[in-house]
Amino acid sequence: MSTTEKVVVGSSKPDLSSNDDGDEAVTGLTLGLLIMGLVLCIFLVSLDMTIIATAIPQITRDFNSIDAIGWYGAAFMLTLTGFSQLWGKAYGHFSMKWVIITAIVLFEVGSLICGIAKNSITLITGRAIAGAGGAGITNGCYTIIGVVAQREKRPAYAGILACTYGIASVVGPLVGGAFTSLVTWRWCFYINLPIGGFALLVLIAFFKVPAGAVTVKTPYADKLKSMDFGGVLLVMLALIFYILPLQWAGIAKSWVSGEVLGFLIASVVVVAIFVAYQIWMGERAMMVPRLIKQRRVLSLALFNMFMAGSFFIFMYYLPIYFQAIGGSSATGSAVKNLALILSSTVASLVGGALMMPVGYFHVFLLVGSTLCLIGGGLFLTLNTHLVVGNYVGYQLLFGIGAGLCFQAPVMVGQAFAKPSDMASTTAILLFFQTLGGAIFISAAQCIFTNRLAVHLLSHALEDGTFVPVSLITTLGAADLRGSLTEAQLEVVLPAYLAGLKSAWSLAAACAGASFASSLLAKFETMKSTINKKNDDVDTEAVETLNSPPEKPSR
Repeated sequence: MSTTEKVVVGSSKPDLSSNDDGDEAVTGLTLGLLIMGLVLCIFLVSLDMTIIATAIPQITRDFNSIDAIGWYGAAFMLTLTGFSQLWGKAYGHFSMKWVIITAIVLFEVGSLICGIAKNSITLITGRAIAGAGGAGITNGCYTIIGVVAQREKRPAYAGILACTYGIASVVGPLVGGAFTSLVTWRWCFYINLPIGGFALLVLIAFFKVPAGAVTVKTPYADKLKSMDFGGVLLVMLALIFYILPLQWAGIAKSWVSGEVLGFLIASVVVVAIFVAYQIWMGERAMMVPRLIKQRRVLSLALFNMFMAGSFFIFMYYLPIYFQAIGGSSATGSAVKNLALILSSTVASLVGGALMMPVGYFHVFLLVGSTLCLIGGGLFLTLNTHLVVGNYVGYQLLFGIGAGLCFQAPVMVGQAFAKPSDMASTTAILLFFQTLGGAIFISAAQCIFTNRLAVHLLSHALEDGTFVPVSLITTLGAADLRGSLTEAQLEVVLPAYLAGLKSAWSLAAACAGASFASSLLAKFETMKSTINKKNDDVDTEAVETLNSPPEKPSR
């Protein structure tokens, strides 16, 4: 009996490192087609995070739904985060092929609903469904890389996924603006259907689950019990109770109002309940306590959360700077962001290729987060007069840093994880990444709008009146110059800059926190894991043969 066969005996968990010895690694044209399919999937999910940004003004005009603006983006991020761990469990207990097929179909259905939506509620529902599917796609792409590619080449392929992730996030507003201006905003969602359909066909035709990643047949009822739907519900509630008051605070409602304080307190309470629930669930938990307590996993998870926060804040708010302060169109702001796109792309490829040869992953985490911290700090020196050398140079610094370290935690986690823990470890790290995007983007938006409001209310026009805060918060960044007088712009533009710098300060702080988080893990090399993980496979095989089928702990 082979090692691969032994590992799956008596366990519903697959061996996700069956190709460590190269016997089952996919190569040649088949691997190329699979990578292409995965890249297309990641591209669509990442594109959906930002493509709607430049379409929102037209959507609000069509639906008369200014009060729903925040939910157009939040609904997607909410389910993208909340369902991340659930999909991780699914990849560990069901056929990987059918799980990712289900995720893609769900994402496509959500996109179709968004495209045909006739009102805000339908659009928000579609965004939520697409986000739930997107969570499964993101988890699946990294998990599949872990089972089909040769171990020493995984970081390079992960670098390709990271490049795709970053590029799609940055060009999203450009694509959304083009569709909205030239065709209709509905094509922001229709575009997912043909591309996603093609990727789906590629995976159906060419992805064969390696023998070592096939779970033994167990009753579906037992598998469903291990999915931790309760944990997903608690995460969703905690995020809703967190996001809602941040959208209200300081603008629609007072910070000390009962609604704002009540929801924030409820969020903290739900988080506490979630932690206790995860401890009680044990191995069935979406956040397996045994794994999250590992120093390395905790360090990488926190790094992922803070780095995602820093990355996405700059991704969202640099285009606003170019449009509001620089007067650029959506297309022009995307062009001014090219330095960030290109630098992060090249750095991701270089980092992915060098990670395994270098071995010491801390090099990438520390250097990357340091460059992000420096670049993020320099963004705070920008003013109302755009200087090309400044904003290009700062983007290069930040982009290189983000590219070097953004995909590193998942690859490091997979390299050190035991075979049976790879799916859960990957899901934990991706969960914290999307969590960082969700919580810090919401926090940045709150900081931005509050600082903007304070500045507007403290700077009167020459006639003694003030520019209404409600007017500015409902205008798009690109609409300021076409909607305001010169006198109003003299007050509004500095207010916008003050708000942006406050949001960027949070992003820079997140970069610093990611640097500190990387120091929690001990310094070690990934090279030593090749022999060690092969030994772990043999050890798990013997332990599995000599023990009864695993029963989830309560």
